[in-house]
Amino acid sequence: MDDIYYMSLAIEQAQTAASLDEVPVGSVITDSFGNIIGHGYNKTISMCDPTAHAEIVAIKAAALNVGNYRICGTTIYVTIEPCIMCMGAIIHARVARLVYGAPDPKWGAAGSLYNFNHDKRLNHTIDITSGVCLNETREIIRHFFREKRSNKQCQI
Repeated sequence: MDDIYYMSLAIEQAQTAASLDEVPVGSVITDSFGNIIGHGYNKTISMCDPTAHAEIVAIKAAALNVGNYRICGTTIYVTIEPCIMCMGAIIHARVARLVYGAPDPKWGAAGSLYNFNHDKRLNHTIDITSGVCLNETREIIRHFFREKRSNKQCQI
């Protein structure tokens, strides 16, 4: 199995979020053997929780699964570049590798807007691969927001 396979699973998570009218971001976490140990999608609206991003949901599930708040040796797959909160959680959890699809120039903290991974003041760095399934991951988020904008009705 490869990055495209796991990203396709993260895309499925994002599609679940979209079907629930959540911002369509999905995440999957694998251990060093390629076993899925956590997954999640955005639940900020349904949980009334601004921290319930796909990455946080997946990290919590993975940590519970392995019985440790450190999930060393893991890879996290995310459809959209993580924000500053999620990059902080990824670093704190000691994830070894981040694979994401589309960049996020407004919130991205893995190279687009900020680059937490290159901050030498932090005690953990992550191997980052970007652009996996770029067109698919970009289109999911674009379609979602296009629909949101087109469904706005003019108030008189």
